[in-house]
Amino acid sequence: MHLMFKWLLVFVICSVLFSTLRPWFAKFGVGSMPGDFRFRVREKTILIPLGSTLFFSLCFWGLGKLI
Repeated sequence: MHLMFKWLLVFVICSVLFSTLRPWFAKFGVGSMPGDFRFRVREKTILIPLGSTLFFSLCFWGLGKLI
């Protein structure tokens, strides 16, 4: 139970950080790659960056393998 709470807390903190830093991430192409979904619901834009997440995960994984 304690471990699940820790991961939930990490998820919430990462979600808040991502939503506040989204304009800065847009400079690097997050949200405009193929596979990124953008929905508009009641004057709010919801971004689900699946393609960007996959791309950056592969980049960081490759970088980790080189080091």
